[in-house]
Amino acid sequence: MEPASSPAFPERLTEGYRAFLDDRFVREQSRYEQLAESGQTPKIMLIGCCDSRVSPEVIFDASPGEMFVVRNVANLVPPFSPDDQLHGTSAALEYGVQALKVEHIVVLGHGRCGGIRAFADDAQGPLSPGDFIGKWITLIEPAAVRSGGRGRNENFESYVERLALASVQQSLANLRTFPCISILEGKGRLHLHGAYFAVATGELMLLDPQTGQFVPAVGEMPKKVQSIRCD
Repeated sequence: MEPASSPAFPERLTEGYRAFLDDRFVREQSRYEQLAESGQTPKIMLIGCCDSRVSPEVIFDASPGEMFVVRNVANLVPPFSPDDQLHGTSAALEYGVQALKVEHIVVLGHGRCGGIRAFADDAQGPLSPGDFIGKWITLIEPAAVRSGGRGRNENFESYVERLALASVQQSLANLRTFPCISILEGKGRLHLHGAYFAVATGELMLLDPQTGQFVPAVGEMPKKVQSIRCD
């Protein structure tokens, strides 16, 4: 059933578009023209969360055409499953790796993730009768098992953040179940990375593949950022 009247396009978006035309598009018009003419050739594919607070292009100060970004609830990667079902993230991976021939895939987790929290909170019920999210976040279960679950005396918030880190590692493991990815990684033509962005502090952590630990991406945060950091 169609609505009785069509609502107006959000004014906030129109205003933002005007600002884009007056500033960024003017500065980068030649780049847009080049991209339109020659197509996209990003070297980096990033799998991030739908969370509106965590925009990969903003965090990494990316220009148009630099990153091939896929966003879904809780930045999850399903294991390779060639069947007749619809697989949005898997389709994007196939396109990024085989058509665009990206050289890096980054799984970007983040703090205060609602999808991770929903999985961790046993008391939270389904959001709808269909509950697409409930089924989707079952992909987090192997990470929960691998990390040992919530400790008896562990604070819930600490568990959610720890599970978010473990989920990034699980998504990397799932990426390697895709034959095209594992083959190219073995040949050194594709590199996988895990990262985690702390929303409150702006800190970016990178997964060290040797130790399995997340370490700061930069040695020292700017002082003007440190002054407003939160615990």
